[in-house]
Amino acid sequence: MTGAANGIGKAVAEEFHKQGARVVLADRDAKLLNTVVEKLNAKRPNSAFAVACDLSTEAANAELVAKSKQFLGFIDLFYANAGVAMGTDLTTSEETWNTSFDINVHAHRWAVKYLIDDWLAAGRGYFVSTASAAGLLTAIGSAPYSLTKHAALAFAEWLSITYGNRGIKVSCLCPQGVNTNMLRRSDEATAADNGNVVRASGAVLEPEQVAEIVVETLRQETFMILPHPEVAQFVNKKASEHERWLAGMRKLQLRTLGV
Repeated sequence: MTGAANGIGKAVAEEFHKQGARVVLADRDAKLLNTVVEKLNAKRPNSAFAVACDLSTEAANAELVAKSKQFLGFIDLFYANAGVAMGTDLTTSEETWNTSFDINVHAHRWAVKYLIDDWLAAGRGYFVSTASAAGLLTAIGSAPYSLTKHAALAFAEWLSITYGNRGIKVSCLCPQGVNTNMLRRSDEATAADNGNVVRASGAVLEPEQVAEIVVETLRQETFMILPHPEVAQFVNKKASEHERWLAGMRKLQLRTLGV
């Protein structure tokens, strides 16, 4: 589980652990990550392992997979949850664009690159990723977030199509508002916009609520995980009345961001 020191990643990892799984938790916040892992091991010794890392490079993802195999043996399920919400419009720096793609998209690709051979040899494996409702709709106020979450969803769909007949399962979480640090802080300008838009769009769930939905959906081996049911309605409207949907999104942008 990446991005596991807080938020959705922490909550889902704790839910997996509660169900009896041994877990590897990865995050760049080593102090917070170790605190989470220590609590899990206090409940069940040698059941959790921490890997402090920055997943914005291929080498870090390769190392995470290697260390996870050392602790777990076979990796039954890999959850690419780490993400960033950075940048706004066309003035966003190239560095921010690159970081957004590295964490939100390339980290998923790099992880699978080092997982897929073992999974295909065994005829089984499960890849789960956190995208966003923004990957199905759009992210008002943030071009990098919108583009990278669309790409994360597209990669998960491609994996399911390409390897589904060979025993590889794929699921993708696409939540709307969740009460996490990404909503509260991230990049200051983006976070302020995200908070306004998300609160105007519907309910803000707690990470623990999302975790329960994730685990239940994974039991059913369903691809799309939608903690906010209204997102499916928005997607249907986008597909059937695209011009009207665009006009509605412009109205939402005007109401929340004033532009």
